[in-house]
Amino acid sequence: KKSTGKKPLVISTWDVGINANKAAWKILKTNGRALDAVEAGVMVTEAEKVNCCVGLNAYPDRDGHVTLDASIMDEYGNAGSVAFIERIKHPISVARLVMEKTPHVMLAGSGAQQFAVEQGFPLEPDKLSDEAEKAYQEWLKKSEYKPVINIENTKGQNAFAPAYLNDGLLNHDTIGMIAIDAQGNLSGSCTTSGLAFKMRGRVGDSPIAGAGLFVDNEIGAAVSTGVGEEVMKVCGTHIVVEAMRSGMQPEDACRFAVERIVKRNTAEKIKDIQVAFIAIDK
Repeated sequence: KKSTGKKPLVISTWDVGINANKAAWKILKTNGRALDAVEAGVMVTEAEKVNCCVGLNAYPDRDGHVTLDASIMDEYGNAGSVAFIERIKHPISVARLVMEKTPHVMLAGSGAQQFAVEQGFPLEPDKLSDEAEKAYQEWLKKSEYKPVINIENTKGQNAFAPAYLNDGLLNHDTIGMIAIDAQGNLSGSCTTSGLAFKMRGRVGDSPIAGAGLFVDNEIGAAVSTGVGEEVMKVCGTHIVVEAMRSGMQPEDACRFAVERIVKRNTAEKIKDIQVAFIAIDK
């Protein structure tokens, strides 16, 4: 027997999603559109001053530059994204304009930045936040690229984390948000600075429809967080939505996608991989 859940509803990843959800809820509780809610929600996280993994205050790549990825999808199946964009405070809003004002789905690098400036977004200073600069200088001492499995509160909880991550700083990544509005329409958003100290030019799953985010208004929506390379290799959020299409409940569908990733990795390798999905069905 299928039951009807309460609408509207918004969910997102990580503890940073709490404040983001509050901003989204202001729109949803007044019968606003899910698309507006998921954009406004993650903009809160993009603007936070202390954040390892989202927005311009996040940790840089190994060359010392912060590069951002973001994507958004609406109830009509439209999608927009930006990848490897620099010096733009709200990449999620640029992604929405890519969706609404261009014939394309994704813009990247200097072209994405050029489009953002043309749309009125100011170029922010090319300067690391104090927290990011501290972490980067510590990382440079060894320059080892060993991503630490994501956890929300690292202080005293992760014996394998380097010192700059065990100083009370967060160590997570993407904020992904999905919502269903009072009209029963779904939308989703996803925004990140990607893996800390990544190779310059690296792009993860977050800006890719079907990997970091997927919305099908007939079935449901899903977002991912964690090691993007693993999500990309299985088109993770698309798997979640298609599993729901086949009749799975959201939690089971998310588990199914995680198990697909586990299955294609060795037992030794999987210990160093963290991936999670969240989902809403129609």
